[in-house]
Amino acid sequence: MKALKMYEAGDKMINLIRDNYNILQSLNSFGISLGFGDKTVEETCRANNVDTTTFLAVVNLTINGTNEYDLDNLSASTLLHYLAAGHRYYLDYQLPFVRRELEAAVGDSYDLSHNHNDNVDRLILELYDQYSREIRKHMNYEEKTLFPYIEKLLHGETSTTYSIDTFAKHHTEADNSLKELKNLILKYLPHDITNSNRLTSALYFIYNNEDWLANHQNVEDKIFVPLIRKIEKELKTGRINDAISAFAGTDDTNTGETISEREKEVIVAVVQGMSNKEIADYLCISVNTAITHRKNIARKLQIHSPAGLTIYAIVNGLVDINALKK
Repeated sequence: MKALKMYEAGDKMINLIRDNYNILQSLNSFGISLGFGDKTVEETCRANNVDTTTFLAVVNLTINGTNEYDLDNLSASTLLHYLAAGHRYYLDYQLPFVRRELEAAVGDSYDLSHNHNDNVDRLILELYDQYSREIRKHMNYEEKTLFPYIEKLLHGETSTTYSIDTFAKHHTEADNSLKELKNLILKYLPHDITNSNRLTSALYFIYNNEDWLANHQNVEDKIFVPLIRKIEKELKTGRINDAISAFAGTDDTNTGETISEREKEVIVAVVQGMSNKEIADYLCISVNTAITHRKNIARKLQIHSPAGLTIYAIVNGLVDINALKK
């Protein structure tokens, strides 16, 4: 079995294109202009302000299906630009182009006095329009919801109502209308069509569109989602650490009274999300005693919220931050 060629920064861009002409579509989405002469991948990317490592990650995944990359070295902003530009290419150019080809091939090529042919003609175009609507709906959602969220994330803003996992959970493959359309053309189109060359060409572009969309979604699933998930985690951890650091400098707000071992147990129980009754049952004390302990803790530490007690517990080694519920 022939070993897969992994493209590297020192390879010439022209050789990469010669080996894999489908990468031309990726070049456009990255904003890389043609006319790069004998420049290497790295030189071409640098000239077009594109992160080389991110470009190669997408290229090698697209060509070889390999996702051997280090998330720490990828550029989220480069990927975001790539995905957004890909949407524009697909929605504004590819979908209308194939629609025109199909309409020219089947809409004007039948003897419309034959109702059977006319019905197939309409069905082909209806199926394609159905597919186009579904794809537009999917990509418009990403542009209005996902992409603005990522932009904010890259500026250090997080959200309590949305995350990349929300997107990934509902990120499904493209509608099956394309497969149905291809089967209809291949199996049932009347053999006496007068413009078969144009229909064959349109069918080829449909296959090409399907491949492009599969590659686009693969980049989202295998590179983009893991990278954004990593950024979310880093921001969340950074905020916790900042809060801990800030809290560590507020010892003067405490009364100086010692926290008893029993009160430490109550603090841990509160951090774990237990109610007063659950604390009482867990520690084999009455509910009133549990409430009294919590009042004493609040008075001694001047901390009145579970979030504040969580920070206190982490700073003082009462709980392991990695063991907390996410």
